[in-house]
Amino acid sequence: MTKLTPSSSYSIALRIRLPNQPGALARVTQAIADVGGNLSQIDLIQQSPSETVREISVDAASSDHAQQIRAAVGSLPNVKVERVLDRTFELHRGGKLRVMGKSPLESAADLAMAYTPGVGRVSMQIATDPASVYEYTIKGNTVGIVTDGSAVLGLGDIGPEAALPVMEGKAALFKRFADIDAFPLCLATQDVEQIVETVVHLAPGFGGFNLEDISAPRCFAIESKLKSRLTLPVFHDDQHGTAIVVLAALLNALKVAKKPLDQVRIVLNGAGAAGIAVSQLLRRAGATQIVVCDRQGIISRSRADLTPEKASVAVEQSGSLFEALVGADVFIGVSVANALTVEMVETMASAPILFALANPVPEIQPELVSDQVAVMATGRSDYPNQINNVLAFPGVFRGALDCRAKQINTEMCVAASEAIAALIPVEDLDRNWIIPSVFDGRVVSGVAAAVVRAARRTGVAGIL
Repeated sequence: MTKLTPSSSYSIALRIRLPNQPGALARVTQAIADVGGNLSQIDLIQQSPSETVREISVDAASSDHAQQIRAAVGSLPNVKVERVLDRTFELHRGGKLRVMGKSPLESAADLAMAYTPGVGRVSMQIATDPASVYEYTIKGNTVGIVTDGSAVLGLGDIGPEAALPVMEGKAALFKRFADIDAFPLCLATQDVEQIVETVVHLAPGFGGFNLEDISAPRCFAIESKLKSRLTLPVFHDDQHGTAIVVLAALLNALKVAKKPLDQVRIVLNGAGAAGIAVSQLLRRAGATQIVVCDRQGIISRSRADLTPEKASVAVEQSGSLFEALVGADVFIGVSVANALTVEMVETMASAPILFALANPVPEIQPELVSDQVAVMATGRSDYPNQINNVLAFPGVFRGALDCRAKQINTEMCVAASEAIAALIPVEDLDRNWIIPSVFDGRVVSGVAAAVVRAARRTGVAGIL
């Protein structure tokens, strides 16, 4: 069984009462270490000559592991565990978003301008000049995050209410990284036409829409229909955000491995929304040899079970993932834990590149092949080279909104990838540094500028 690394996503806060004597706290920390907990913070809450009360924050690897940590501390003599809080649940308590006005409303004069009667003059201005809605309302800086809760993270079809915490988190990321006001739109339907109609009806209040956690193949139809009916940017992040960051990372990984994109053999495991989009964007960027696999192996033209999306990436070759990897230069996994074995890696070409992006457990643990690969990347923050969509969607929407793009096209996505890759100078590239940090302040501005240039070059920018 794969041993998971403790993570802040399973962090707990233990409020403990213990004797105020030398060594008492050390026994607590040792007990936590003995069961594999990772201390992150210790706060002194209260102290008297005889005892102290402390709050200790500990990262665990799972909910069960957190219970083991709590039990280990509680079993110590003269130590009382007074409270245990799941820090992730506490962060979400009451939700992660709120709406705040930008203008003070402290007097009758303020109200007269912000609301009636003054607001009527602004409404009439927009009625006369519809484009001025971007100047006088929130529309130009607001994104709707649309989901039906059918493919939430790795949890599956859990419904719109259960999807809401994820959409809140996405909105918080939009604000933190690109200063975009985003709002969750969790829809109580999984019917393609109903979702499309709902978004179309909501469009007057938004500058663009981010589709999120909608299962394939419906996600393809929903995006296509919305793009045909709206003159606003529509972006399915599970597809295109993933593809943008994968391409950016691969451009730099290939420089490290000294292999050209148009000559490498790429095997992509996972043929859902992300896998199909990654394959398509890699081809647009110049890749010529891509084999996509799903649970049944290579997506071959000889198979009779192909959806239109899978048919678009099908090849003549057939066989298993193991067979597909023989001699391959690159493995990209957007699939499931432990799908890749050491034996499979050993059949690949020299200096292979592995992107094992399944979360929380990747297709293969990096430690197992670190000495056999040129570059290793995962979707996790506790390993080098984290491939994370946060590198893409804030900047993509920042640029699209800034130029009032009518759509987000492939050229804009490729430009975003190239902008992300370019943030690391060639001379600084390293097998453990092929992609910038999500907290690199240059990412959003660089991606946004590249997206604006591509939008103008391809004629989809609403303003020049």
